[in-house]
Amino acid sequence: MKTTTTLAALAIALLPGFAFAQCAGKHTEQTAASCMAGTTWDAVKGTCVETPSS
Repeated sequence: MKTTTTLAALAIALLPGFAFAQCAGKHTEQTAASCMAGTTWDAVKGTCVETPSS
């Protein structure tokens, strides 16, 4: 019984780490809101591009 309880506690303790590992790196996409000053969002390219000056 003690071994089962220990293994269950260990599994529960490690679950957040596994969940984080599954989604690591997937939230690095740029959005229009993250464009720096002087750039605009280009939906075709899916990235920020320099704002053309006239």
